[in-house]
Amino acid sequence: MHGRLAVTPSLYESTTDPQVLRAQGCRAARGRTNGLVVLDFGMLDYRRPGGYGTLTFGSRFAPLRSIGRAGRSYAEGYSDCLPRGSSAQVTLVLGTSNYRQEVPSTYTAGRLWSAQTAQLGSYLRRHHLDHVTAAAGDDVEPAWDPDFRRTYDFFRGYGAAHIPYYLFDYGSLDGGVGGFWNLRQAYYVAGGMHAARAIPEIYNRAMAKQWAELSRLSAQRYGRPVRITGLMTQHSPRCRSCGYTAAQAHRALVGELAKGTKAPSRSLASVTNIGTPAPFTPMDLPQHGR
Repeated sequence: MHGRLAVTPSLYESTTDPQVLRAQGCRAARGRTNGLVVLDFGMLDYRRPGGYGTLTFGSRFAPLRSIGRAGRSYAEGYSDCLPRGSSAQVTLVLGTSNYRQEVPSTYTAGRLWSAQTAQLGSYLRRHHLDHVTAAAGDDVEPAWDPDFRRTYDFFRGYGAAHIPYYLFDYGSLDGGVGGFWNLRQAYYVAGGMHAARAIPEIYNRAMAKQWAELSRLSAQRYGRPVRITGLMTQHSPRCRSCGYTAAQAHRALVGELAKGTKAPSRSLASVTNIGTPAPFTPMDLPQHGR
């Protein structure tokens, strides 16, 4: 690793309020954010009325349409606040998790999540928000779905739409291959499904070893390693138990991958640290809105 590692801010969202999301995007642009940004809207949920959506980190139901609107607002704020001539780009990930997944059908949830991601991508193109690319994400943790079925159905539903937007697994492996899921299952959500890519949580050395093992075993069994495009941390100076810094996590994962699988440095260029967003003020908003 040469020079300072660029780290993007990902967020645990408690709201889909457009003004709040616009301010978050503006703040990211003013901070010269360049890379991958996950907006995690919490676990899948279903309500009547409202249909499919999530239960946010503010314990409020967010319909899928409001999550899509939140993504558009973030992208607009980011684009409005970038300095003129900036070459910065973000891949904006609309994220959920496989925690509980108490919805009528996770296959349907996956199909609808892909549709919302595609709608975001279409909106970005129509409005020439060229500094933002759409993507989807899932905080996948095997311990939350030991039999794998509901997680499999979500990924299967997302993949069935064959949209040109990745579904990033930004989760854990919970004991590694064989802990809760076998190799086939762990590989499917991390790269086996055609749209799936991995941005693993690397909070400690054990997690780095688990992901490197999955990559090695996948290369042996399926002829290619897991498609690791970056990594995620949750470090905070105020939290001693929150794990590795981005630099520590990067060194650990690259070191473990190097023991058995070649990992080009460019494949780990996206490093993001997730946390709770700071309250916004009017100063965070674009001065000239769209």
